[in-house]
Amino acid sequence: MGPALWGCLLLWRFLISATQAAYPGIKARVTQRALDYGVRAGMEMMEQMVKEKHISDLKGSETLEFLKIDYVNYNFSNIKINAFSFPNTSLAFVPGVGIRVLTNHGTANISTNWEVRATLFHDAGGADLFLSGVYFTGVIILTQNALGHPALKLQDCYAQVSHAHVSFVGDLSTLYNTFAEPMEKPILRNLNAMLCPIISEEAEVLNANLSSLEVLTKIDNFTLLDYSLISPPEITEHYLDLNLKGVFYPLEDLTDPLFSPEPFELPERSDSMLYIGISEHFFRSASFAHFTAGAFSVTLSTKEISNHLIQNSQVIGNVLSRIMDLYILFQPLMLRIMATEPPVVRLQPGNFSLDIPASAVLFTQPQNATEMEPIVSMDFVASTSVGLAILGQRLICSLSLNRFRLSLPESNHSDIKVLRFENILSSILHFAVLPLANTKLQQGFPLPRPYNVSLVNSDIEVFEGFVLISTDLKYEMSSRQQPSFHFHGWEDLNMIRGQRMGQPAP
Repeated sequence: MGPALWGCLLLWRFLISATQAAYPGIKARVTQRALDYGVRAGMEMMEQMVKEKHISDLKGSETLEFLKIDYVNYNFSNIKINAFSFPNTSLAFVPGVGIRVLTNHGTANISTNWEVRATLFHDAGGADLFLSGVYFTGVIILTQNALGHPALKLQDCYAQVSHAHVSFVGDLSTLYNTFAEPMEKPILRNLNAMLCPIISEEAEVLNANLSSLEVLTKIDNFTLLDYSLISPPEITEHYLDLNLKGVFYPLEDLTDPLFSPEPFELPERSDSMLYIGISEHFFRSASFAHFTAGAFSVTLSTKEISNHLIQNSQVIGNVLSRIMDLYILFQPLMLRIMATEPPVVRLQPGNFSLDIPASAVLFTQPQNATEMEPIVSMDFVASTSVGLAILGQRLICSLSLNRFRLSLPESNHSDIKVLRFENILSSILHFAVLPLANTKLQQGFPLPRPYNVSLVNSDIEVFEGFVLISTDLKYEMSSRQQPSFHFHGWEDLNMIRGQRMGQPAP
């Protein structure tokens, strides 16, 4: 029976893990509006990139029949793209595949130095090259790698430049320009052969950047948040869905919680560029991870309580006088409040609540004693409402006390001191403990977004089982910054990730 029981246990753990991996904690939906904005932002990014882009020298050899020269070596160096225009560019979803990129009627102005060598001939100078009728189409295939990073590759690349006009500059420019037109054909032929390999190479660079993303984010001194993809992107005609794990872990333990995520569906909307659905599982795992890591505990002295209560003059005198009635304040007092179970998360339409089962112990230090002694100990449940906001690209939560209930044994119901302590403890929670918690919650949870992309015009709604963030995007890049696809605020946690994947830590 022993091996059979162990086998059942392992199978049970496997089924739990499989269930957890089936549904995301976070869903991100990219709409057509985001793609349309991406075209405009992409042009801005490209404009800055090409100004600093180093283009390799173009070398080769040609037979110049119009000059009766059988063999000439050429070298175009110091190639710079001075201006370009792609007025007809579009991005569109290809269901089940990826994103199609299409541009036509593009133009570009390029300057370069040139040098030619033949058996009895050698010269050098400068030239301007004007390209028109630039056409490109390709499909960006979106998937994921083994570590849950997004991945892409370029497929069905086709690029062509229809016309090229060369204008030579220099002492003999008038002579060379009379022969420019026959030289444009080999330039076009070589250029068209190079375009797709160059574009594919840039796509590989972008894919390498995506593969280096850190999908584990340190939230605070207690927890990590896993943003890895649990499945390849889901692409329809109108949007792209990313299913992210969205699970919190204690810093010292990257084991999945035993409770499983529930499926949820984002509403069919297209007014915003991006929709982020954050499930109840996300918040439950945050509650569980912080509880496991010992984050839900606070100890306050009488002086610290007074400092918090002093901000509300209507209650401070009343509360402190009650404490003085019950206990002798000539002796040091300390109040320790700690959660006894993970706070219970509830997401219902228009309402986000958190029930916190906890215990409170009041300590004093008698004269001539070296250690604090407990005076009163009791359990209670604090029911709170959770407010949500987006500040600085982070999801910020804040707590407000709705209801406070003591959980007393029957034998203690007649203890007048304990019953009177209920009002005191409720005031301390409201005016001292929750403000401390809200201060820590101001750190917030970083929302997944590419670097230099801000969330604007954001709105938050609470649905059954998930929170929906509707937002637009804004791309900003300073002159000193290079385009980057690393997610904002994600720290370098390679060692932790390696330990989780069973790899040796560096």
